[in-house]
Amino acid sequence: MKTTRQIFSFIAILTATTATIPAQQNTGGGTVLFETLYAAPNGNSDAPGTPAEPLSLSAVRQRLRSKSAGKSNLAVVLLDGTYELDEPLVFTNDMDGDAANTVVWGAENPGAAILSGARTLKLKWTPVPGRPGLFQADTPPGLKPFDQLYVNGAPQILARYPNHNPAAKYLNGTARDATDAARAARWKKPAGGFVHALHRGHWGDFHYAITGKTPENKLILEGGWGNNRPEQGPHRDHRFVEGIFEELDAPGEWFHDAATRTLYYQPPADIDLATATTSVPQLETLVHITGTRDNPVRNLRLIGFTYKHTLRTFMKKREPLQRSDWCVHRGGAILIENAENCVIANSTLTLLGGNAICVNNYNRNITLSGNHIHDIGANGILFVGDATAARSPLYHYSKTQSLETMDKTPGPKNDNYPSNCRVADTLITRIGVVEKQSAGVNIDLSSRITLSHCTIANVPRAGINIGSGTWGGHRIEHCDIFDTVRETGDHGSFNSWGRDRFWYPDRRITNRNVAAHPDMPYWDVTEEITIDHNRWRCDHGWDIDLDDGSSRYRITNNLCLNGGIKLREGYGRIVENNITVNNGFHPHCWYAQSNDIVRRNIFFKNYAPSHMGKEWGRELDFNIIHRHGVTDPVPATELQERSRKDQHSIAADARFLSPEKGDYRVAPDSPAAKLGFVNFPMDNFGVTSPRLRALAPAVKLPDHTTAVSDATAGNRRSDATRTWQKARIKNIVGLGERSAAGLMEETGVWLVGDTAKSKFLARYGARDGDVLLRWNNVTITSVEELLAAEKTTPAPSSIHVWRNQQMVQLNIK
Repeated sequence: MKTTRQIFSFIAILTATTATIPAQQNTGGGTVLFETLYAAPNGNSDAPGTPAEPLSLSAVRQRLRSKSAGKSNLAVVLLDGTYELDEPLVFTNDMDGDAANTVVWGAENPGAAILSGARTLKLKWTPVPGRPGLFQADTPPGLKPFDQLYVNGAPQILARYPNHNPAAKYLNGTARDATDAARAARWKKPAGGFVHALHRGHWGDFHYAITGKTPENKLILEGGWGNNRPEQGPHRDHRFVEGIFEELDAPGEWFHDAATRTLYYQPPADIDLATATTSVPQLETLVHITGTRDNPVRNLRLIGFTYKHTLRTFMKKREPLQRSDWCVHRGGAILIENAENCVIANSTLTLLGGNAICVNNYNRNITLSGNHIHDIGANGILFVGDATAARSPLYHYSKTQSLETMDKTPGPKNDNYPSNCRVADTLITRIGVVEKQSAGVNIDLSSRITLSHCTIANVPRAGINIGSGTWGGHRIEHCDIFDTVRETGDHGSFNSWGRDRFWYPDRRITNRNVAAHPDMPYWDVTEEITIDHNRWRCDHGWDIDLDDGSSRYRITNNLCLNGGIKLREGYGRIVENNITVNNGFHPHCWYAQSNDIVRRNIFFKNYAPSHMGKEWGRELDFNIIHRHGVTDPVPATELQERSRKDQHSIAADARFLSPEKGDYRVAPDSPAAKLGFVNFPMDNFGVTSPRLRALAPAVKLPDHTTAVSDATAGNRRSDATRTWQKARIKNIVGLGERSAAGLMEETGVWLVGDTAKSKFLARYGARDGDVLLRWNNVTITSVEELLAAEKTTPAPSSIHVWRNQQMVQLNIK
């Protein structure tokens, strides 16, 4: 058995690796002396709290309160075992430290003390008559409703249609008829089941509770509030139902009849129910750190635990986050509110139904370090502030307000938001198992959040998402983000929105207001957001995607391995010294006088603009298009033709040192170096600790030696621009144009330019940038269909166009 001194030393080492130890706590040899208590799953409430006679968790908390924890360094050591919590472990300001002292809760052996929200059930299984392979058992009274089942520690499948298919691209299997009346006719009592569906445009997802069905077998649903772009509705094909008894027909599926307290289960062939352990989650939150604004929890450190088994929370995700596409549930397995200088470190968070960690409202100097977060229902880590801290907030894409009624004061209205927090050396994989509008790390209504040396992979949407500009100062550095946007679309490994006070869906209004108030774009994003020295790869979108309004970003020294860099409309962005392997730069819908700078980058492709006007920022120059094997530099005429800038940009072989190994540094005599490109390290991305490096997946390196094709190559739709009615038109082709237009699908005819010259289109009030979708009642998906409709009806009474991400009917004047 370890001695007390050894335990103290172990905790001191863990503490030293995650935060600075105040000098007054140091003793000879660097050991911090702690008064200590021990706890065990079978601890006794009246034990002395020694390793041989440990306390129970509840007794430890009572003992700490009686000791007035803030007056001395205290350590609580949890011995190995599973602690099935009856209620969340709550840390209040009478159980914390103070400016001179620290309270540390640590596992005796890292990862071996498990905090679980599940309850183990003692069940007697019997076969279900007439259903070979199906078993049933009575569940004990007093169980709270549960939506997950663990057998031998592994999650099982709530009865669903279609059956679970891990190889399916979306939602582990979807079916168009999942909610049809013909299917529902088979279900005797569907109430209590759920419908899950992707957004029509793959912008996240929707969730509904089934409350019943009509005599015509139409499902009665409640929900759909988990996505802040609900007007487009759920996808017709990509949906499934679960929690339906009649759909229990595959190994691993289960169903619980709460009315009769009967659990049904069809075990796989390798599970012996006679010896299997069965557990169900009963808690949403395992640890709640909660102080008050006047007296926050201070200097508390939780180190080395495993957190498991919490309830799913998708039906609680109701609060819209400003005008981003997100709604949020302010909860998590670890919930931190009103805290300062607290640490969660060297822990594992897994098999959790909602968010793993939520840092909610007022928090300062929270450190999350050395953690492994995987197999999570929603977000890995969520930083979110109080909406009352935002000035003149709005809560949907389409909502606007006049400049006259707007609060014009820069910065937040109060301090009820996270700030100066840090996530470091953190591995996040397989999050968003349930909720697809999720991220490895999501930041909203916060300031000065730093993400450093994080590895994030295998996620359904963004690895890192910043939901609004409020209030900037964030820093993302040395991260490795890849295998993203796996189940959604029109997104990136990094994604952001900036629909702050200056932003209007109609860019003409924004241009006019900012011309009168040049500092308006920075009223909310008061400090620059830095994305520096990271590696990104997205195979289903952009590597870095700055969407609507994202402003005041500095993007430097990033290695982008597949999706390139996209900047939609915004202000004051600097894109410098980046490499976009097998891709390039995607400017969309820029404002006049955006003051954007794009320089000294190595691109592999020509610019891919969409809905761009004549003004392309302040400076685009000294860029190089990499052309493998081209030894003599030539002017980058393709860049110059599109930007009408890039006077010094060139096309040539960048002379990478070892790209087959992922080393894209350039040789000293590289043409890129002569333009001012500066090498940055290629071996310093992602997690750093040996434990996490051994667990982290590896990014797939690209092959850059083959010829780089145009972004629209392989499209069956023509990408040619032609003149029609004196206006320039073309098909919407590719993700870039679809995204710029805000379309759900690759469809319609884009009015590219010169619309004002067309007397015909003037009669309808059409504008440059409109996408024509209907001609009277005829759907228009392509230029060919437009010309055919015109022959039939030369002057329709109305046309429908997609404008500012909504359908607009234009009647003939």
